Amino acid sequence: MLRLSVLDQSTVVTGRAPDTSIRESIRLAQHCEALGYQRYWCAEHHNSESQAGTAPEILIAAIAATTTRIRVGSAGIMLPHYASLKVAEQFRVLDAIAPGRIDLGLGRAPGSDGLTAYALNPQAETAAEQFPAQVRDLLAWLAGTPLMEGHPFRSIRAQPQGPTQPEVWILGSSDYGAQVAAYFGLPFCFAHFITDGGGAAQALSLYREGYRPSERHPAPHAAVCVWAMAADTEAEAARLFTSRELWRLGRDRGVFTALPSPEEAAAYSYSEAERARVQRLRERAFYGTADQVSARLRTLAAELEVEEVAILTTLHDPEARRRSYTLLAEAFGLEAAAA
Repeated sequence: MLRLSVLDQSTVVTGRAPDTSIRESIRLAQHCEALGYQRYWCAEHHNSESQAGTAPEILIAAIAATTTRIRVGSAGIMLPHYASLKVAEQFRVLDAIAPGRIDLGLGRAPGSDGLTAYALNPQAETAAEQFPAQVRDLLAWLAGTPLMEGHPFRSIRAQPQGPTQPEVWILGSSDYGAQVAAYFGLPFCFAHFITDGGGAAQALSLYREGYRPSERHPAPHAAVCVWAMAADTEAEAARLFTSRELWRLGRDRGVFTALPSPEEAAAYSYSEAERARVQRLRERAFYGTADQVSARLRTLAAELEVEEVAILTTLHDPEARRRSYTLLAEAFGLEAAAA
């Protein structure tokens, strides 16, 4: 059975202060737990007018403390910004808050501009090259096993230790992340929403072909994260989608702004080139009624041979966003009482 999860970027919208997006994330997580979703992942972005989720480890703690069943994690922690030991300690604490329910999704991209990446880590230009070594050390610290022989930090332990540990995922939108996940025997999630699906089949194929079984994951586990939205009618879905249309025009020019409302999108004067771009976006996007969207998601999952789909929905109206997740949960037959 296809599993459904959630990716949340704590999207900033026009007309409301960015801090409200964090509180809406907590509320949405509780809503999605009640609906029966498998996981709730929090993204990491910095110096952005579009996303308020700068510290997923803190938001994860708040969500984990106010839920009881759903797995909670990051999608992802941008590891080159940080010391592996500190990330291990943070997620060992999270696992102590919600034992056996914490996911640690790791990414290599900066999740920001170059200057901000430098502000987070003065070694930003070369830090990404150390990503595999960072993952290696992080896995050992999370598991409570010694680092490799001769490692200068071999005597250090990440506390607090406990009977469970976070489940580590590698996230990416290219072949690189797929190959790292395969090498370490970890689950891999492809960021379809970034590339509109481009490169997904190749990355997932490389992941499966190069997979080296690990003790915790003897077989590969692949997922894909898709932007998707459902509404009660096609017309309502199309109206709500106009917010993303206008926002994506900016994103594709490297301009990241707060998500506009459908009313703001309706008032925007599109050029002919922009109208053509929007039409291409509509043709690829996953929006419509719940039956339409669920059918397309099932088809995509079958084509990519994935066991899990994480859904990212960015809407100006938080009630419409919750309604979308409700409709898709019903279309997929999620069991709200699942423990």
